[in-house]
Amino acid sequence: MKSLYSKFIVMTLAIMVGSATIGFLLVNTYYHQQLKEQNDLKNVGIAQEMATFIEKNPTVPLGESLEVFGSSGYQLFMADESGDNNFYGGPFRESYLPISIKEAVLNGEIYHGMRDFPKETFVTGFFSNELTNTVGVPVTYKDERYALFIRPNIKMLFTEVHILLGGLAAAMLILSLLAMLIVARRMIQPITVLTEATRKMANERFDGSIAISSNDEIGQLAKSFQIMADRLKENDQVRKDFMSHVSHDFQSPLQNIQGYAQLLADESVTQYDRANYAGIVELESKRLSALTKQLLYLTSLDHQSYQPTIIRVSVKEQIERTIRQNEWRFEDLQLDVRMDMPELITQGNPDMLMQVWENLITNAVKYNQPNGFIHINGYELEDELHITIKDSGIGMTQEQSEKAFDRFYRADLSRTREKEGTGLGLAIVSEIVKRHRGRVKIESDLGLGTLIHITLPKL
Repeated sequence: MKSLYSKFIVMTLAIMVGSATIGFLLVNTYYHQQLKEQNDLKNVGIAQEMATFIEKNPTVPLGESLEVFGSSGYQLFMADESGDNNFYGGPFRESYLPISIKEAVLNGEIYHGMRDFPKETFVTGFFSNELTNTVGVPVTYKDERYALFIRPNIKMLFTEVHILLGGLAAAMLILSLLAMLIVARRMIQPITVLTEATRKMANERFDGSIAISSNDEIGQLAKSFQIMADRLKENDQVRKDFMSHVSHDFQSPLQNIQGYAQLLADESVTQYDRANYAGIVELESKRLSALTKQLLYLTSLDHQSYQPTIIRVSVKEQIERTIRQNEWRFEDLQLDVRMDMPELITQGNPDMLMQVWENLITNAVKYNQPNGFIHINGYELEDELHITIKDSGIGMTQEQSEKAFDRFYRADLSRTREKEGTGLGLAIVSEIVKRHRGRVKIESDLGLGTLIHITLPKL
């Protein structure tokens, strides 16, 4: 029984059967504890009224009186001193009655069979159609003693109204069960859809949407599941792209190293070419080393468990240090580097934030024009620090600006192909700024330079 639907059906039936059983036991207990004695006394009173009528109307034949009583909804048993027994108003299912009980009633005692009827767990005494489950009173008719035993005729108590009500209850029970089965199928169907979608996702099939439009908890679960599926699809694509880029970026320098290593092994290569090839191998090795370091750094940023040390950091001091470290680069291109920034203090990891300024200023130099400029400004606005780095470099198109923070992205332009890079620098910047609850955006025009805008929380 693995199906949730079949489990629901079995549980529903079990609940219905259990409820009916418990209800019957409660009613049966209530009857034996509260109603049985009252029912006995009430029927004793009716039997005594019958006996009184018989005794006061000796002219009415005894059999006729008993027939009338029997047709009015009672089962009667009449015994006389000679041992004759007569039944009226319908037969008893069990007609045995001990002789001692008959003799006791003939001698004037009252028989409380309903009150003393044995208690049974699954049988209500009220419906037990046995002669012992009666009340008995003595009757004197024309100077002869009789014992009259009576009980209500259950069959006659169930009128057409009772039958109609019983049928209605049965119809309601059946319709309720059918309705519950239909509702259960409709409720479980979305779970089946989600299960199938989960199987597809397990096989890396993220296409398609989940056809569940309800607004209940399952509908909300389906929407959350769809969002998760979309994100997994994006992450899967990012992973594939990542592997493709990594493979490509590692393959190119490795092929170069392999090729020039083979040339270096050739004894006919001149000393000048040998030195040139060795320089290329060294350059490619450094490129691989830089790529590996940046990949490891990005991986550490991706791990949510990585918790860097957070302290008070002077943004102005860090940028000034970065400028001093890159002065030789500025001199090579004759760049005009200016900084206008008050003391800006934030809270963060100094090494990570230093990585941001180094990447941004290095890019501003790398993609700049000779005799160009780099302007760095900073200011406070409400509870935020704003830092802008503007350069006069080659710039980017709108489409390239939107992809600039993607991992391994490099603009495929002839003017940038000669610039070495891994395509990870701005991705690292974006991750670090996000880790510091900040924002980063880029504004650029092709041929007119680039503006990077960093926002960090103020301490």
